Amino acid sequence: MSTSPSSGIKLRRLVAIARKETYQIFRDPSTLLVAFVLPIVMLFLFAYAVSLDTRNVRIGVVLESDSEAAQSLAAAFSGSRYFSVMPARDRREVESQVIAGHLRGFVVIPQDFTSRLQRGQRNALVQIITDGTQPNTATFVANYAQGVVSNWATAHIAGVAPAIGIQPRFWFNAEMESRRALIPGALSIIMTIIGTLLTALVVAREWERGTMEGIFSTPATVLEILLGKLLPYFCLGLIAVSVSTMLAVWVFGVPLRGSVLTLLLLASVFLIPALGQGLLISTIARNQFIAAQLALISGFLPAFLLSGFLFEIRSMPRVIQILTYIVPARYFNAGLQTVFLAGDVWSLILPCIGAMLLLGLILFALVVRKTRKSLEV
Repeated sequence: MSTSPSSGIKLRRLVAIARKETYQIFRDPSTLLVAFVLPIVMLFLFAYAVSLDTRNVRIGVVLESDSEAAQSLAAAFSGSRYFSVMPARDRREVESQVIAGHLRGFVVIPQDFTSRLQRGQRNALVQIITDGTQPNTATFVANYAQGVVSNWATAHIAGVAPAIGIQPRFWFNAEMESRRALIPGALSIIMTIIGTLLTALVVAREWERGTMEGIFSTPATVLEILLGKLLPYFCLGLIAVSVSTMLAVWVFGVPLRGSVLTLLLLASVFLIPALGQGLLISTIARNQFIAAQLALISGFLPAFLLSGFLFEIRSMPRVIQILTYIVPARYFNAGLQTVFLAGDVWSLILPCIGAMLLLGLILFALVVRKTRKSLEV
């Protein structure tokens, strides 16, 4: 009788391999910690510790004039919700604080502030100095300080009135809370860790212990072995994203304007390239330490930096923008933000699904080819 693996997929063998891998997951506490505890920790970090909202920026307000107008302008800065003001009478008091990093800038209301107003000189009345070591914060301080001065001038200087009234509206995130954009993006990072890192480590562990050769010696086909080992992690990923979604909506107040089924569809499709990447890494490395390093470099870091999670892709250099097209998390992050904040906008969701499926098919084709080569050796 021939002992060569039979062609096709036998459900009985597939279920047996998947059951064996499921038992291995429950015997390994670290896998469960990564799948369920790490997502909760990451969500709390991105909800409370990481924030892109600029609030209560510490600045100094140097009041060199005692006039009523100068004090009124200083009070306008103190009343702004964007600034936490340190009052001073001399700019030397705040210069040292800016150098030490305790203040992000300071505003100087000069001694001749009122006399300039009385002479009708409305330019260069106030000096704004910012800390340029943090360009984004410096730009924020300069722009909002100019806004405070402009609003104060409109209300207190005769003849100064806006030519056009502006009424801003913010779609999809009316409160302008960064949490509502960060938490959906955090789900893509969580799924990348579960899909890529766990798969790479677990399969590499099989190679290290020599049990993978034993599995290959069974009548199971290569496709059955690969699918049987990945199915438990596929289910694990869906459970993790379901738990994370419940936390995002019920605990952190992130709206889910789309359907849960659409969210699960996106997660299911994303797991295809994520699991395929982890399996390819483990097939190439066959060592847990090397597999972990490759998973972090090729999976976690691109998902964190190149998916549009923290940094807008259009603001990146052109070469890096092209590189993001091969990062599955880019499409998953875009799909998640659409489902959470806009709803089931299929014209945006379907291209993301198609791109993730294409990347997944390419990765699995490489895995099957590499695994067959390994069996022939």
